[in-house]
Amino acid sequence: MAILKILVVDDEPGIRSGVARIMRKFKVDYPFMDEHVDFTILEAESGEAGIDIIESEMPDIILLDNKLPGIQGIEVLEYVKKRNYDITVVMITSYASLDLAVKATKDGAHDFIPKPFTPQELRSSIENITKRIFLKRMTRQMGDQGKQIRFQFLSVLSHELKAPINAIEGYLEMIKQRQMGQSIEDYDTVVDRSLERVKGMRSLILDMLDLTKIETENKTRTMELCNMESIARNAIDTMNPLAIQMDITIDLQAENNISILADCSEMEIIFNNLISNAVKYNTQQGNVQCLLKMEEDNAVIIVKDTGIGMEKEDAEKIFDDFVRIKNAATKKISGSGLGLSIVKKIIDQYNGHISVDSEPGVGSEFTVKIPSVNKI
Repeated sequence: MAILKILVVDDEPGIRSGVARIMRKFKVDYPFMDEHVDFTILEAESGEAGIDIIESEMPDIILLDNKLPGIQGIEVLEYVKKRNYDITVVMITSYASLDLAVKATKDGAHDFIPKPFTPQELRSSIENITKRIFLKRMTRQMGDQGKQIRFQFLSVLSHELKAPINAIEGYLEMIKQRQMGQSIEDYDTVVDRSLERVKGMRSLILDMLDLTKIETENKTRTMELCNMESIARNAIDTMNPLAIQMDITIDLQAENNISILADCSEMEIIFNNLISNAVKYNTQQGNVQCLLKMEEDNAVIIVKDTGIGMEKEDAEKIFDDFVRIKNAATKKISGSGLGLSIVKKIIDQYNGHISVDSEPGVGSEFTVKIPSVNKI
């Protein structure tokens, strides 16, 4: 659990106690954060008292009124700015002082909240600020990582997102200018194409988040007994709509009660990627076979498809980051080139092993072995 300090600098006791009451049980959570954020509220009735708390407590966020006894809020803002403190300042002011609030934002305040504010307005503002603080700190941490990896990461992300965004923009312009007719049915094809592009972008973003989460050294795992058959069936259910469209059957054969000690969310990533690929890179009226069994102290996962397959030299590099096999058979299949590298990173962390046996035009067979008991 992370905690951010919020300093409320206001001479009105009702405002200070109101903020404390609104924020008492409020938490902020995002999909890309390992833990939720709680808040500690500090209070100051004057600018001078606020500066003392800034120096002693170094808050993360300041909610700052301008009309204060003694020095004014704008002077407190200047104090923070001159010392280059990593503090997000938000002005809280009456509607009559909006011009001053706008000026304050130009002088370094992140935003302003007009009085009287509702609980929802305050929480929404704090939620946005928390996200900004988290991303800013994460960016700073990235500065300590290898520049080449970061450059590759951002280059691939920008390249992969640019093409679908341009396509969607083009489709929207066609709709806006009624280039294909006046009836909404005339645009079914471009709408479908836009939705496919959105799905591809979502897949890329989720893969990026998975990769970031896995490679974070302090990533905490929830270790528990994971029922592998149940996780496999959930992955199959997720891919069934696409499999039905392609007239592909997915068969699951599992020995009874195969469970391993692991983080179940990571096992889901493994199954989702393997079964998703087996469907996407298959052929019409193809078949996917998923086999679960125990060999000594290892849980064994085998996913076999009747798809397009790949050459030996491609199979040797398919577990590397950002690798996509590009040929006539794959050019219409979207992907980030991260799915299998993520799978391998997870398996490596469990001291497991993954291999692939593939033949062009025949299909591919992926074999995963994971120890049933892990200490991570």
